[in-house]
Amino acid sequence: MKLLSFTRNGSASFGAVLGDGVFDLQPRLGARYPTLRFALVADAQEEIRRLLDGASPDFALSEISYLPPIPDPEKIICVGRNYGEHVKEGNNAATERPMLFPRYPSAHVGHGQNIVRPFVSDRLDYEGELACVIGRYARHVPASRALEYIAGYTCFNDGSVRDWQKHTHQLMQGKTFWRSGAIGPWIVTADEIPDPSALNLSTKVNGAEMQNSSTSQMIFDIPYLIEYISTIIDLQPGDIIATGTPEGVGLHRKPPVFLKQGDVVEITLSSIGTLRNAVIDERPPA
Repeated sequence: MKLLSFTRNGSASFGAVLGDGVFDLQPRLGARYPTLRFALVADAQEEIRRLLDGASPDFALSEISYLPPIPDPEKIICVGRNYGEHVKEGNNAATERPMLFPRYPSAHVGHGQNIVRPFVSDRLDYEGELACVIGRYARHVPASRALEYIAGYTCFNDGSVRDWQKHTHQLMQGKTFWRSGAIGPWIVTADEIPDPSALNLSTKVNGAEMQNSSTSQMIFDIPYLIEYISTIIDLQPGDIIATGTPEGVGLHRKPPVFLKQGDVVEITLSSIGTLRNAVIDERPPA
C-alpha cells in the first residue's frame, strides 16, 4: 500500500495510490484523522485497507500536488556518516555510535515541488537516502523487534548547504535551510518491504547518475538505529528517521558538483519509487 499527502484545488488531503490514481481518504476518514499522521497514531492501516478493497481511484495522480507524505511530523531525525564509502570519501573516521542531527518540516518539499537554493550560498548538495516512518509509539525498543514499529518507507533528499554545515562541528546549520530537501513521493507500507537492508539506492542529477549503492552497506542498520534512538527519546507515529547517504555526494567529487537553478534531482529506491525535484534560487529580500 502506498500512502501519500497532497493538495488538490487548493485543499490539503491524504490518500492511497491506486494504479495511476488516488483514493482520497480525507472524505472518508478526515473527521477522525485530519492528517495521515493522525491515521498512523490511531493505527488505522487495516481500516484503510478495507476501504481500498474493490475501490476505484477518485482522481488521477496528475491532478494533485504532492506534499511530504507526513507534512506534520513531530520529529525528523537524520543519521550522518552511515555508509562506509561515504565516510572514506570525506576522509572521516567512522563513529562508534550513530551520528544524529535534526531536520525540521519546513526544510522539506514534496515530490515534484521545487527545492530552494538559499541566496546566501552556492553550495547546495544532494544526499539520497532511505527514510523510515514510525508507526507505533516506540521507547526502549530492542533491535530484534524494531521493524514491528515501522509504518513504512520513503525516499529522502537530505539537501545540505555545505559551507554553512562547516560553520561549526555541529551539522544543523547546513541541514535545516528552508525547503532545501525533499521527502516522498509516498510511503510504501512495511508489509511490502520485509527487508529494508536489501534496497538499491540511486541519485541522478540532470539524468547523470551520482550515487548508486545498496542499503545493505549501512554501518548501523535500521533495527539498531531504532533501538539506539528510542533509548534516548520516545518515537511517535509519523516520526521520520533518515538513515544516511552513500558515497557520491557533490562535495567530494573532483571537481565538486553543487546544485544550481534548473537542475533536477531524482532519488530512486527499489520497491518504493522516485523522488524528483527541480532546483530554484531563493530571491534575496528586497
